Parts: sequence; structure tokens; C-alpha cells
Amino acid sequence: MDLKEECILGHDISKHWYYRSKLAALLHYVRHLAPRKILDVGAGSGFFSKGLLHQTEAQEALCVDTGYSSEKEEFVNGKSVQFRTGCGQTEVDLVLMMDVLEHVDDDVGLLDEYVKKVPAGTHFLITVPAFSFLWSGHDVFLEHKRRYSLPEVEGVVNRAGLSVESSSYYYGLIFPLAATTRLISRLFSQQNNYSRSQLKRHHTVINEILAYICSVDLLMLRRNRLAGLTVFCLAQKP
Repeated sequence: MDLKEECILGHDISKHWYYRSKLAALLHYVRHLAPRKILDVGAGSGFFSKGLLHQTEAQEALCVDTGYSSEKEEFVNGKSVQFRTGCGQTEVDLVLMMDVLEHVDDDVGLLDEYVKKVPAGTHFLITVPAFSFLWSGHDVFLEHKRRYSLPEVEGVVNRAGLSVESSSYYYGLIFPLAATTRLISRLFSQQNNYSRSQLKRHHTVINEILAYICSVDLLMLRRNRLAGLTVFCLAQKP
């Protein structure tokens, strides 16, 4: 999770349709795994790992991010959340990489680094922004290097030594509107080259409508290999 986006939404992040829906999709993908200990890479505020501690039987989380100014420990429902700037070998059963790989030059290398730090059988849940043609000033603002298609993500995962179990696009129902808006903007301006965030707070009614659309989208999540704004990929270390 990007700390820049948390700065925009502040304490309202858990109410925002985009993050509420992404957490719901994450839970959909990993609930059957019954994770106990989570490693959250590029965790930012730890929003997603904290969400899992709230809503699953997971008992602890290690949040790693080079952007932390200090190391600390928090508690969620009595469960430990440790914030560190790095980690060595660690015994976990689920690794989260939520919108991380698009930030680095060597995505395979970063993923491989963490594959080597965890035991065999560990699951990885990875999300990245979808489709290069959707590139915009929002990507520039967040310092992205690239966006991905589903086969491209699966290729990165395989080259890092993981086996793909399931992958799909998400935010498919919102995709046509978002794609049309970005393509029109590209025709009439240079907005895709400007550094500007497209994330904003919405009126409560709009926020709830968008959240509802995403809840419908969730029903077809695992079967959507056609289009969306985000790629989800669940993989396992053999």
C-alpha cells in the first residue's frame, strides 16, 4: 500500500470504496488458506495485514517497508503487528505484496528475494495495476515503473520460482468507465505525463454506489481473466 495514498485519505481509508473493495477481494482470495502469520512487504500503514488480523484467524503480522522512519509494534485485537525496515529468514505462511512490484526496476529480483526468505508451502498474494494503456499521471504520482497484463504477472511469478494457483482481474465493472476517461484525457491533454493523484474522497452516496458495484464484481472475481484495473495473483512456493 502506498503511503502517498494514505496521506490523501487519512483515517477515512477504511471507508473509501477502493480500499474497502480491495480488502474484500484479498479476503476472498486467502480466507480458505487460514493464514496464521503474515509478512506484508511494502506494507505502508499495514492496512491490508491489519484487515486480515481483524477478519481472519491470523495471529500476527510483520510489516516491512523501506519508507519507515523507525521500527515499532502495534496491536490489533491483541495481535502483534511489527513494523520493520527489513527482514531476514522468517517463518510465515502468507506473504502480501499489495501494489509493490510496479515500483521497482527488477520485479522478478524483488519477488525472488522474498521467496528465498520463507519456507516451502508459503503462499504469496500479489496485486499490481493492470494494462499499460491505462498509464496516467496517477502512475507518475505514485512512481510506478509499469502496469501489467495477467500473463505478464504470471510470468514474473513463475520466473521467481513460484507456482500460480489462481489469478484474475478486479474492478472489472468499473473498467469501461475508467478506461474511457483515461483515453479521452490522453487525446485532449498531456495529463498522462503529469504527476497527479486520481484518488480522492467522494460524497457518501457516490462512495457507497462504487462500493456496491465492486461487491457485485467480487462475485465473478476468480473467473475474470478479461479486464480490470488491478491484477490479483495467488501463488505458492513449492
